[in-house]
Amino acid sequence: MSKIPADAIASETIEVAEITREAASDLAAAASTPMAELPQGERLRHPVARLSLYRRIYDWLDVRISRLSVRNTFWHRVCSFLFLPLAYSSGIYFRRVDDDNYVAILPFRRFNRNWYSAMGGAALLANSEIAGGSYLFRVCGAGYTVVCKHRDYRFLRPCLATAIYHMKPREDIQEQLAHGGEFNLTLDMEIVQQGEHKRRVGRCVATFHMTPKSHVKAKGR
Repeated sequence: MSKIPADAIASETIEVAEITREAASDLAAAASTPMAELPQGERLRHPVARLSLYRRIYDWLDVRISRLSVRNTFWHRVCSFLFLPLAYSSGIYFRRVDDDNYVAILPFRRFNRNWYSAMGGAALLANSEIAGGSYLFRVCGAGYTVVCKHRDYRFLRPCLATAIYHMKPREDIQEQLAHGGEFNLTLDMEIVQQGEHKRRVGRCVATFHMTPKSHVKAKGR
């Protein structure tokens, strides 16, 4: 095996280092070049343009789907089918009581019943989070994300008919929204059985964290 002189190795190393520096400078210059100044062919291959296009499409879909999900029962069912299969299968829906108040209604259907023909405890518990989160999403609007942080549910008696969730926030939602930042909000939920006597079958306390979507984008999440 022939030996390569040390001077030749050093010269090749210097050339490779110069090529690497030139490539890095070219990439940096391309990234810093405004999109309007790039040729038409380069715009399509530019990584910043591709990322920006995906982000714009995602933001557009996020706003439109969020608004549709609270428009009426039909779009609520469609969005539930796509994103909340439990809510779609259970059939939970909302009914307006007055201008600023809604109730969630969980139908007494086979999917929600247990083996002795009463409303399943798992159905009542799981849908309490869906009811509370959907209620806050309707009140706060499509510009917020809603995450459940804590939930306590107390079973009082068997539910033998359709369940109705009455929700009452402990804090003033409009005051929290006026600040424009993140906040926690606690909901007290009374679950009653539909009928003449409206027997109370459960009580739930849930804490939700509300975050403006603009804050999420600013943090890069």
